[in-house]
Amino acid sequence: MQLVTSASGAFPKTKRLLRHADYQRVYEAGRRQFTGNMTVFFLRRSDAGAGEASTLRVGVTVGRVLGGSVQRNRIKRRMREAVRTSWPANEAAVDVVFNPRKSVLDLPCADVAQEVSRGLQLALQRAREAQDAPPARQDRRK
Repeated sequence: MQLVTSASGAFPKTKRLLRHADYQRVYEAGRRQFTGNMTVFFLRRSDAGAGEASTLRVGVTVGRVLGGSVQRNRIKRRMREAVRTSWPANEAAVDVVFNPRKSVLDLPCADVAQEVSRGLQLALQRAREAQDAPPARQDRRK
């Protein structure tokens, strides 16, 4: 596992999903994988520039249904720390969005980190498989 930190201990901007459009693209065009306590959305980027050709970018979304701002922010902090400590050594040009369930709030930090690590590995593996697979044949009946 590779630890990703900057001087302040946070993720560098190159490793995060920052724009609403990036999240929407992952939700609409990407695939999803369910784990026990979260849903992992992922999309392989084909339009990556030279600087970000092999960077994994991660985002976390926590909806209002999961509680008030205190609970939501706590879930986000726990998820970001789990991602930080579970960063995979082999990266690819993949965008990943974690959508946790409320049960993440009560899980031990080690379990959250283990599930995030599993989710990242599954996303990277499935994104590679989707890239290597031949394109689906489209049936054009008129």
